[in-house]
Order: sequence, then structure tokens, then C-alpha cells
Amino acid sequence: MRQGIVVGLDGTEQANAAARWAAEEAVLRGTGVHLVHVQEASPDALLPFVSREPDEPWAEDLLARTAAGLRERHPDLSVTTRLMPSEPVPSLVAAADEGDLLVLGSRALGGTAGYLVGSVGMTVAGLVDRPVVLVRALDLSPAQGPVVVGVDLRQPVDTVLAFAFEEAARRHARLQVVHAQQLPVYATLGPSMVPDIRPTVAPEIRRSLDDLLEPWRAQFPDLAATGRVAIGSAGQELVNSAEDAALVVVGRRTRESTLGTRIGSVAHAVLHHSRSPVALVPHG
Repeated sequence: MRQGIVVGLDGTEQANAAARWAAEEAVLRGTGVHLVHVQEASPDALLPFVSREPDEPWAEDLLARTAAGLRERHPDLSVTTRLMPSEPVPSLVAAADEGDLLVLGSRALGGTAGYLVGSVGMTVAGLVDRPVVLVRALDLSPAQGPVVVGVDLRQPVDTVLAFAFEEAARRHARLQVVHAQQLPVYATLGPSMVPDIRPTVAPEIRRSLDDLLEPWRAQFPDLAATGRVAIGSAGQELVNSAEDAALVVVGRRTRESTLGTRIGSVAHAVLHHSRSPVALVPHG
């Protein structure tokens, strides 16, 4: 049975923020929240004659306190908990498979508006078959802001667009669809070197983007969905477009490379620099 929205807790401010975000999302979806904590084995456990305080009572208290806080905010919300004594990455991947969405905290980089994504979160996000949302502790995004999604017209994006349109519809928010076109190096040298092709390339790409969005606009007629073509780095343009976003949606290829599973350079850039919660949506 699906567990609704799964949240990984570790006692940090970021994880607490993730739990609160997940509760709001669960209310919008009409589902429940499943809180999990992975209890890692301490290296001290392998050493004889070393006394240490048991971690299990603390973990159980963390789950209970967080669940109680969510129920206080949302009395009708179903909140369940689970303590998992295993390794974080495989445990979180297994827990994600039991839900529709995995939500994790994401560490902020000092006082700047950026992400310093932990290795566990980054690894899990690249492995799960479900969408993953990473939430900062100090969420500076407006609750009523738009949903922003990045698309690559050269890739299959139906799964990513479906997630973005549904999220915008739940929030009664506008949707901005961004495609960034990285031109060849010679195209940026200017008219003194070569003709500037940007004025002719952008309208053609914009027509392709409108063609892509046409069936989705028909499916969501009450949703204001606009398309934007940007010329430049996809990651940077998406971050710029999402300054006032309530949620940023980025696709992640599920196909493994020779270096193993990766989330991709665009998703990596958005995770590190976006002010808003970021949803990574796997696609073929």
C-alpha cells in the first residue's frame, strides 16, 4: 500500500522544514505523510568496553514529536512513522518506493541563497524512481508564487510537465515553462566576427515550445501556463526565472551513465542555487 508522501528525518532544521512542506503538500493532494528515520549503526558499537547512550529512544522521540507537531497544524492529516535500523541510502530508496513522493531537507550554504546538498540526499535523489523534493530550512519562496519548470525540447518531458501542471493546478498558481537554448560559442562572438543568429533562432524555438504546451493547456484550461525561451546556461536561466517561485521542477534522466546514476548538471545547479523547494522528476 502506498504511504503517500515520505519524509526523511534526521533531527536537523532542514528535515523539520521538509516535514512541514510535506504536510502542506499532503493536504493539497488529499493523502498522508509517512515520517522515517534511519538509525545508522555507530562505529562505537563495534568496539568492546565502550559505553554509549542508546540512539533508539532519541529517534523514536524525534518521530513522535514531529508527528505531533504536524497533527497539531493539520488535525485531519494522517501521519505515520517508522524507525529503520539500516544504512541511509538504501533505506531511503526503499521507503521512497512505498510512496508517491519523497521529501528531504537540503542544507543551506552559509547565509547565501543556495543549496549545499548532502551526499546522502544527492545519492538518493539520483536513485529513486519517484519524484524527490528538497527543501531548505529557511524557505524564502512565497507560498502563492508560481511553479517554474525547466524543459529540454530535445528530451521526452511528458512526465516532467505532468508533474508541474498538476502541482500548479493544486496550488491554483500560474505555471512558467522555461527552455534555455545554449548556442554554439561562435554565435556569441558578435556581428564583428559572425552574424548574430539569436534573433532568428529564438522565434523558432518559441514556436516549438508553444506546440509542446498546446495539449497541456487544453488539458488544464483554467491554468495560466506561459512559455519562456532563454538563450544561455540552462541552470542559471532556470534559477533566474524561479526567484519568486513556490516550487521549481527539474527533470532527471533515469538512464545510468558510465559513471553511475547522476542527477544531471542542470538539476545540480538548480539544487545548489535556487531559493525555492526543488522537485526532481525522473523521466526516460
